[in-house]
Amino acid sequence: MKLPTIRRLRGTLIRLTLARRISTSIGAVLVFLTVVLSLADFKWESWLTDGFALFTGALGAALLVVGFSGRRADWVDPSRIED
Repeated sequence: MKLPTIRRLRGTLIRLTLARRISTSIGAVLVFLTVVLSLADFKWESWLTDGFALFTGALGAALLVVGFSGRRADWVDPSRIED
């Protein structure tokens, strides 16, 4: 992949993540799937699916945090802080 394509893909991913409704809904689905995989006992489960469930659960939790907290400033100018 060329560098402009990677940058465009990264920008799209960041825009989707910072869209609160989208990130909250995707995060809720991922956390729900993780809970189902953790609580239910399937015959096809292995160490690989356990790792996948751990990864998707962490990703879902991160998306929920971003969805609930929204955008924040990266930098706050110290001279503008009111005590």
